[in-house]
Amino acid sequence: MEDDLISALTHEVKEEVVENYLRERRLIELQIEDLMEQVKQLQTLAQQTGVRFARLGYLMIHQDMLERLKLMLALDEHPYWSQHLGGRFFGRLRFIRVIGLRAKVRFKKLVLEAYHRLYQWMGKYLKAHQSLENECRAVNLNITHFQKNYDLLAILSFLKSLDTTLIERKYVMGENFTPEEMASIDQKLYIRPIDPGKLDVPPPMHLPKPETMEERLSAIASEIFGKYQDEAKGLMQ
Repeated sequence: MEDDLISALTHEVKEEVVENYLRERRLIELQIEDLMEQVKQLQTLAQQTGVRFARLGYLMIHQDMLERLKLMLALDEHPYWSQHLGGRFFGRLRFIRVIGLRAKVRFKKLVLEAYHRLYQWMGKYLKAHQSLENECRAVNLNITHFQKNYDLLAILSFLKSLDTTLIERKYVMGENFTPEEMASIDQKLYIRPIDPGKLDVPPPMHLPKPETMEERLSAIASEIFGKYQDEAKGLMQ
């Protein structure tokens, strides 16, 4: 009788440990879900920032000027942003309106303002990217603490000692495990840390400040206007 009582109490304690494990595991999974939602939002912001690259590239008018701008911004080191610079722009973003008496002056203002807005959007993206990295570190820290707090081998042994009908009846497995998954439960129990490098978000660029680029951008705008004056005027109509 005493042995049966000890056995029942031991079983109850183990069951409570498993329930605590599953409850805390679900909290980790919710954090991971929030992180993945943050990844989607960052991907959208990357696309929106990329459109600002496309607008600046559109102002280069010709491929030779576009290549000059790529070299100026060292875009060969940033293939994701480089592909946007030469991408289609028309119709994806309202064009910038500038004022000035001379067309050449207006075109310079247009190029400078396009870069300024790109710089602002990249700043937004940089902050959002840093926020994602911080969140990823926090989630990984929680995963590490969570894994250390539970003896997965003991939990696995206990779960495999139960028949599947008992597991299903007591909801021990929660919504994440079904009886059919029992064969691979040892893999299911382990939560792998998030690898930031596999989150499918491009790294941000540290663009030069607009004031440091003003002279160089003004020079390339003047050259563009001199070579492709009709096309440049057409962009400002």
